[in-house]
Amino acid sequence: MKRVILLWVMAFILTAAFLVWQKISGPTYEKRFDTELVGTPIKGELLRTHSITADMPVTVHVPDEAVSATVVWRRFPTEDPWIELPMARDGEVLRALIPRQGMAGKVEYHVEFLKDGQKVKVPSDEAAVARFKGDVPNTVLIMHIFAIVLAFLFSTRAGFEALSNGPSLKILSRITLGFLMVGGLILGPIVQKYAFDAYWTGWPLGEDLTDNKLAVGALLWLTAVIRSSKAGPGKSGGKWWAVAAMVVIFVIFSIPHSIHGSTLDYESGEHIQVLVDTVQLLLG
Repeated sequence: MKRVILLWVMAFILTAAFLVWQKISGPTYEKRFDTELVGTPIKGELLRTHSITADMPVTVHVPDEAVSATVVWRRFPTEDPWIELPMARDGEVLRALIPRQGMAGKVEYHVEFLKDGQKVKVPSDEAAVARFKGDVPNTVLIMHIFAIVLAFLFSTRAGFEALSNGPSLKILSRITLGFLMVGGLILGPIVQKYAFDAYWTGWPLGEDLTDNKLAVGALLWLTAVIRSSKAGPGKSGGKWWAVAAMVVIFVIFSIPHSIHGSTLDYESGEHIQVLVDTVQLLLG
């Protein structure tokens, strides 16, 4: 009993850690900044994902009325000329709205603050890139996330069971595969259809890394389930497949969500997969 409790606690801790990593590392996580202009502290965050149903707000809390600001933006990835959008003051907050884009449309932008003839730009290096998406029903989204989280939890627990030669590997492997199938290969495409008007953009139809990595994870766990099912009493068949599948799931969850995801090509009107912007975001 102590062994079982310990393995579940370890699996839960690892699951929580990877969820936090996914939250803070992905290209849809807000771009935070903290700087100073002529003695005035300026900090806030810039959105990197927004709904196609409305213009995207850019808001920064700056009580000092001597500070003005301009949002500089253009469609991504294009060579369009940069558009300057003055921010309006609303009490202690500076506000502007970047025009909404179509599904998977992206914009790159930064904010320039001005006071006493001096200027500071945020982000200071690479522009923030925001992607527009369709609205996903909360019920579908919650079910998808819940199933994926449980898939990672049971994958980790099944891997630990294999490493400790526990008796529950077969059932844990099946539960893991079930959650991967439901969360990743059934609900995942439904979520993507709502968000980007495509059920599947991974291989062989495209290069979407999120789709591809889920397919790889499900295939490995399917192999582990088959090998463990064929193993006779006292045999360790499927054990190392389960361990390998757990490690691969770790690697998959280490890759920030939405990298190499759908992007609207403004010239052709088609959805493509772009990696360079997310790499720049991670390095920035």
